[in-house]
Amino acid sequence: MSSATLNELDARYHFACDVARTAASRAMAWYQQRHQLVTEHKKDLQDVVSEADRNVEQLVKHLIHERFPDDAVLGEESGGEISGARFIWVVDPIDGTSSFLNGLHNWCVALAIVCENEAVIGVVSDPNHQETFHACRGKGAWVNDKRIHAHSAQQLNQGLLGLSSSNSQPAAALTSFIDALLAQGGMFIRNGSGALMSAWAAAGRLLGYYEAHMNPWDGLPGIVLMREAGGLTNDYLSHEGLKRGNPVLLANAELYPQLRALLPEQPTL
Repeated sequence: MSSATLNELDARYHFACDVARTAASRAMAWYQQRHQLVTEHKKDLQDVVSEADRNVEQLVKHLIHERFPDDAVLGEESGGEISGARFIWVVDPIDGTSSFLNGLHNWCVALAIVCENEAVIGVVSDPNHQETFHACRGKGAWVNDKRIHAHSAQQLNQGLLGLSSSNSQPAAALTSFIDALLAQGGMFIRNGSGALMSAWAAAGRLLGYYEAHMNPWDGLPGIVLMREAGGLTNDYLSHEGLKRGNPVLLANAELYPQLRALLPEQPTL
């Protein structure tokens, strides 16, 4: 466990919530003029970035460096030097860019803070629904000012599972998991934003969330949120998760092992 003091965490926790809301407001301004945005493709045609992503990330980095100049920032679009830093902010300026560009309301600003290889703060801000999900180690999980908890289901057929795919993983593994889930009477949704679905899982709106590989800026916020909401998660930061990413599996204590049993053996699950 990291040795961060309560004062250090409190200061960053409150500021992280403010930064996420400010960034979400900036992103919403871009969203309202999305038809004018210049977009580019990264790894493939499904991997899109726009000038809005870059602009919002620049804003977040500026705000963090101004308040906490010794903290490092790792952004999806611009990267960042993190070696030697005690506190590392991990930022996705717009998670769900494809939804964003196509006028769907399933996108968010996502950020997390890692201290000494422990994820200690997670924030997901959804301006379309005026909701900010936030959690800090030992303080519980919240949406705005309301406490949230993981779903109380005991079986996989008692709700919806959040699910997403990763182009870096074989499709057969995902389809095998879906087959097994459906065979147990389960059902799933995919909305285009893994960070937002994992926040919904922490809020008990979904049974849980699974993705075979997530980058840290998408995966870490939900890890903190679910743990503070009383659920279980995999050890995301093991095996250099901060650098290479890892699978993400989130659910309550009853459902986590049931979901785990449907998946192939992976060292971080």
